[in-house]
Amino acid sequence: MSVVVVTDSSSRLPEELRRKWGIRQVPLHILLEGADLRDGVDEVPDDIHLRGQATTAAATPAELSEVYRRALADSGGDGVVAVHLSAALSGTFAAAEATAAEMGSSVRVVDSKSTAMNTGFVALAAARAASDGADLDTVTQAAAAAVKRNHGFIVVHRLDNLRRSGRIGGAAAWLGTALSLKPLLRIDDGKLVLAQRVRTASKSVATMIDRVCDIVGDHSAALAVHHVANPEGADSVAAALAERLPACEPALVTGLGPVLALHVGAGALAVCVDVPE
Repeated sequence: MSVVVVTDSSSRLPEELRRKWGIRQVPLHILLEGADLRDGVDEVPDDIHLRGQATTAAATPAELSEVYRRALADSGGDGVVAVHLSAALSGTFAAAEATAAEMGSSVRVVDSKSTAMNTGFVALAAARAASDGADLDTVTQAAAAAVKRNHGFIVVHRLDNLRRSGRIGGAAAWLGTALSLKPLLRIDDGKLVLAQRVRTASKSVATMIDRVCDIVGDHSAALAVHHVANPEGADSVAAALAERLPACEPALVTGLGPVLALHVGAGALAVCVDVPE
């Protein structure tokens, strides 16, 4: 048997990749008009990011426990490495730590200090190590190393969702007064922070592409482009990255998912980068 990797639905890992690498997934939740919708399990309205009354919730201890226990059994006792979105962005990590503590040292929890495919890249690094036959300590170390390689940027077209979500740090002043900003944000030590104030969406996207290219340089990095109701914009970003970063495989392009969409709003574009050492 081998170590089994678990993540949550914020990772945006396509189902085919989860199947290929044997990664289990725990759903996050969307609360809408009295309904509790599980991300990746239940049908969620396509325009959920426009529903001002909708909120999000972490994975529950019961869900985490069920998935961890099944994964541990399937590992034949080799262990479980659970990779979750940043503790600064969700209560899922704290719930995961508490759940793992009840199950003993065979379940390890890793804070990806990010979300979307930056979390997915960490889970994939762990799953590849597990597939190679690595033990629990080594798989955990592979995940921890991947956390340090990750970079994430996002261009937000509307500030309403950010104001409501409270998921952005150190930006209360400009969020309270900005009228036409299309800010470039980045993930910094697990927090969503302002990278640069930009007045137009096109310039903000161009700046994001420039920053990604500066980080990658001539290396071969893994890339993902996400969007909220903006597939044309995501395809354009992916094409620009393909042209400027020929050493990289084409970027994975997916929606940002309903949970994250609620926090960043319509039109958002994001790039996740994993630069191997």
